[in-house]
Amino acid sequence: MMLNIQEIMDLLPHRYPFLLIDRIVEFEPRVRLVALKNVTINEPFFQGHFPGHPIMPGVLVIEAMAQAGAVIMMSEMPDRETKLAVFTGIERAKFRRPVTPGDQLRIEVEVLQFKSRVGRMEARALVEGKLACQATLTCQIVPKAREAAAPAAVEAPVAATEAGPAE
Repeated sequence: MMLNIQEIMDLLPHRYPFLLIDRIVEFEPRVRLVALKNVTINEPFFQGHFPGHPIMPGVLVIEAMAQAGAVIMMSEMPDRETKLAVFTGIERAKFRRPVTPGDQLRIEVEVLQFKSRVGRMEARALVEGKLACQATLTCQIVPKAREAAAPAAVEAPVAATEAGPAE
């Protein structure tokens, strides 16, 4: 199965300048996915990282891998419009080579664990067949809207603090 940018945006909430995958070229639900990211000099982060020597920040390469993993998770959510896949862990991250304008990242994600609300995946980003970055990533599915705290629970400790010690 392949997904274009519009289909990716139907699964992920990310938008410019933070949507970091352009196409899904291979996808086996719950098992593996291969995504592409075309890196251009027009990326906003290149203005400051680094002037005259542009390198894609490693944390954004990791984020691109996490977004590819989120596609795997979100594609299985029947109520995905009310959910987010949030990044909860990075293990054994290694950066092997810089990613620069003109590169195409091939992001390969293999599922290690897939549960209804939690995923763990092994991810690799390659440029021209050479490893640029690798990591084990975990994510969790959470509701988009935060539940509001009960007003009484928030006000009570503040009121006691303002009153000072009892005499």
